[in-house]
Amino acid sequence: MTINTEMPVHVAAITKVADSVKRFRLERVDGGVMPVFSGGAHVVVAMQDGKLLRHNPYSLMSRPGDTSAFEISVLRVESSRGGSHFLHDKISVGDTLTVSQPINLFPFDHRGRKHLFFAGGIGITPFIAMMAQMAQEGRNFELHYAMRTRSHGAYWQELAERYGPSRVKIYCDVENLFIPVDEILARQPLGTHMYVCGPAGMIDAVLGKGKALGWPRQNLHFERFLAPPTGKPFEAVLQRSGKTITVGEHQSMLEAIEAAGVDAPYLCRGGACGQCETNIVSCTGELLHNDIYLEPADKASGKKIMICVSRLKGETITLDI
Repeated sequence: MTINTEMPVHVAAITKVADSVKRFRLERVDGGVMPVFSGGAHVVVAMQDGKLLRHNPYSLMSRPGDTSAFEISVLRVESSRGGSHFLHDKISVGDTLTVSQPINLFPFDHRGRKHLFFAGGIGITPFIAMMAQMAQEGRNFELHYAMRTRSHGAYWQELAERYGPSRVKIYCDVENLFIPVDEILARQPLGTHMYVCGPAGMIDAVLGKGKALGWPRQNLHFERFLAPPTGKPFEAVLQRSGKTITVGEHQSMLEAIEAAGVDAPYLCRGGACGQCETNIVSCTGELLHNDIYLEPADKASGKKIMICVSRLKGETITLDI
């Protein structure tokens, strides 16, 4: 049984904020107030794209405490399965979508004496709400924001003007300006917590440097949502539900299960939270684990799989669902 509930919203405004990035303002269809959330939270947006029902997670970037609307920013990814294309190309002001309740898997640690943010590209979005909350609460923070070109970077001018050059540092690849991660991490006071969100390579590099410099693991925080990859169709047997379904080329197992009318738990739909961890009864083929939640031993055992992002290269998988 899913632990989340959904609500219909209408698109109140769409604003282009950078090359390939649009901001969507979402208001409740019934005119009611939005649920409150804290900085770092996300929602899952449901999109009926023809016969496919897509569910994509997006960070909330509106100000925590503002219950008039949710705001998300979406990067149009050319190699995506279609969710970003759907929002960019098919959604207009006045259209209706469905969103989940806010979920926060990337909260800031309130014990931190200082909060250090590293953002890459669209990875800036969770930090916008975090910084707004921290500024209101009088907390000490510092942002280092990398982008390919200034036209590709969203919100950098607004953030620099709002918080000042001492707290917001901008880096641009085409200008040969890169984040000096080692230097920045080495000079932080005790009690600093570090947060990183952006491309996978950036996340891995920043976390690796933090660990190499001896930062406590509990002071290193990151967020990455993984999109389910495409692949050849295969069959999934749902043992407890008594159904056999086909997982399509552009479907995740979770999406195919939901399309068959079977309820399965989820929170992030990006391979990070562990909510959709499912036991495998049997399979014929190779398991393609794409999550960041399961331990290597669990993946090697062949007994567990995260159905939101992982799939089978083979014919049939039987799940304990």
